[in-house]
Amino acid sequence: METKKYTSIDEYIADFPENVAILLNKIRNCIQQSAPNAEETISYNMPAFKQKKVLVYFAAFKNHIGFYALPSGNKAFQEEIFKYKTGKGSIQFPLNEEIPYELIKKIVAFRVIEINS
Repeated sequence: METKKYTSIDEYIADFPENVAILLNKIRNCIQQSAPNAEETISYNMPAFKQKKVLVYFAAFKNHIGFYALPSGNKAFQEEIFKYKTGKGSIQFPLNEEIPYELIKKIVAFRVIEINS
């Protein structure tokens, strides 16, 4: 089976059940609030926001939402993200827990400052 190639964040979100789509849209709104000049795009077939270069990516999976703030975003917020499963530049927010929207806003704001400095 061939993987669908997305061309917009709207198209990506539309492919998920309503409960997940609501979470994805809330994350999208958090990113827009913290990075009002960022441009929406699809990169690696995931929703992404870029300002000069990619600030963050996010994607839905079976049991979690993956949030990708790159290694610097994770490093700067180690204390806040310690309870989540993380990779070098990824954080997994379980679908059965409250999504930390304020933390997402802080991480995005950090990435905006980092990219603009």
